[in-house]
Amino acid sequence: MQFSQVTPILRIFDVEKAGEFYTGFLGFTIDWEHRFEENFPLYMQLSRDGCVLHLSEHHGDCSPGAAVRIATSGLEEFHAELTAKNYRYMKPGIESTPWGTREMAVRDPFGNRLVFISDN
Repeated sequence: MQFSQVTPILRIFDVEKAGEFYTGFLGFTIDWEHRFEENFPLYMQLSRDGCVLHLSEHHGDCSPGAAVRIATSGLEEFHAELTAKNYRYMKPGIESTPWGTREMAVRDPFGNRLVFISDN
């Protein structure tokens, strides 16, 4: 038996704000979008390198306020990239943890927390 990649689903309430945060600030790419019909909730996939996230406006898919830990190589470079963007709503820092990781946490506009972690 073998398990593979986990794809978290994060609740969003505003497509424009989600785009500003996930593509504009974090640098993810939209892989695809789906609506059952025009004026229906959006379900979409974003990715950056090996990280894949699903975002959903559907109320039954998930609850806002989720937390996701994302293993990241080059955490300092990613932090520098985000800092250079001078994003109005987020100025993340890197913290060293007692369990030996370095972590940078960000919250999306919907209360979901993404923690980018590095072992070095």
